[in-house]
Amino acid sequence: MNARSQLRKEIRQRRNALSATEQSTATVKLTQRLSCHKEILKAKRIAIYLNNDGELSTTRFIEWCWLNEKEVFLPVVHPFSKGNLLFLQYQQETKLVKNVYGILEPKLDVTIVCPIAKLDVICTPLVAFDNSGARLGMGGGFYDRSLANWQQTKLYPLGLAHDCQLVDSIPVEGWDVPLPEIITPSKSHCFIKAN
Repeated sequence: MNARSQLRKEIRQRRNALSATEQSTATVKLTQRLSCHKEILKAKRIAIYLNNDGELSTTRFIEWCWLNEKEVFLPVVHPFSKGNLLFLQYQQETKLVKNVYGILEPKLDVTIVCPIAKLDVICTPLVAFDNSGARLGMGGGFYDRSLANWQQTKLYPLGLAHDCQLVDSIPVEGWDVPLPEIITPSKSHCFIKAN
């Protein structure tokens, strides 16, 4: 097992070991941080994921977005462009289906796809991060591809993580896209300035 795979395994175990109370408290704190974040406040279109595998719950924040008239978009695995994501509008009545990874996503409907350049903020999941803004995902490269040119758009990427997902260093590969900011329940970690 290589260093990245080993790190994924260790941090996923750490994240999954959090109690229901710890998860719930983290969700409340994360929502408080996000709901007063300057990029979130000025955003009209926010992409976010539905949590899975011990990730911070995003449900409360999604509900806050709806109450504050923000359009919410969820990632959908592209049906024929391998390794890529589409972002589909998500509303309370949106029908969700499990994708090939067992993760809930909106049923594909081309009429509700939002091009990534039209999004204002994208909240990304991650397995681990370090103090340089390096993000270790699940290994598919989906978000690295989606964010490859984020600095040439108005898009602001935010990583979301539990505090326990911070590590000393991530073994970085050439395709990895560092994030300008990662938010945990206790802190906002800022790394680089957005355009």
